[in-house]
Amino acid sequence: MVVCFVVATLIAAVAGCGSDNQAKGTERSSGTTADHLVGRYAHYDVVAYEGKLLKNLIISYGFTDLSVKNGELMAKESFCHADQATDQPTITTTISDAATRAIKPVAVAVKVSTQNGRARLQRPETPTGVGIHLADPANDALPDDPNDPRIADDDHDGKPGITVHIKVTDAIQGDLYIARRERFAYDVAEQGDRSLTGTVEDHSEQLIIGATDPMFVMKDTWKQVPDPAKNLIILKPVAKSWDCTRLMAERDNLFPPAPTVDW
Repeated sequence: MVVCFVVATLIAAVAGCGSDNQAKGTERSSGTTADHLVGRYAHYDVVAYEGKLLKNLIISYGFTDLSVKNGELMAKESFCHADQATDQPTITTTISDAATRAIKPVAVAVKVSTQNGRARLQRPETPTGVGIHLADPANDALPDDPNDPRIADDDHDGKPGITVHIKVTDAIQGDLYIARRERFAYDVAEQGDRSLTGTVEDHSEQLIIGATDPMFVMKDTWKQVPDPAKNLIILKPVAKSWDCTRLMAERDNLFPPAPTVDW
């Protein structure tokens, strides 16, 4: 995700998302150069973050659907599942698939260019509320009030916003409730096997609504690690009929092993 859940707490984070690290190509009309890219892609991305207390990798799975509309190549993301890895493996945070699937960015036109004779796609940000319903997701300020009436139970668990479960030990665990504005972009290039690979970048914002224990709302300052190799996105073409169940069943055949925090 690209799944984008940065949880700035005492012990953990959940997040995701494009940077412009590849060489510039020659822009062309997406309707005439990228028709061969139309279809469904299994989506895998890894985003690396670090704060004062923790280093964290967010690993997201879902689909990118590419289509042509009015001569432009459109990208629409949907998400299935998210995992994480930290430099403190005894501490875990988890988010339900229902919460991950609640992130529903709008379809957006991607910039199409050529690089070394192959297509390069740059997806811009499409600000998307999750756990909160914003009339203008791009411009409405994220509220400071955890009782704001726009907050919504988007993962349908009976709790406000989106729920993140935090576990330190069997005796020390609880839930954090958040609302977010997801802002991610990516930059990918076509490969010889028809996959698209590149990097992702995130500028998301977050409101902590509440928690089952105040210890879980202690904030940290997080930043994305500025290393393209640690912020990877891979899109692999699959049949249009694929769903989340099929994607996760085929995960090991499609994507590399899940990375570990190695910096």
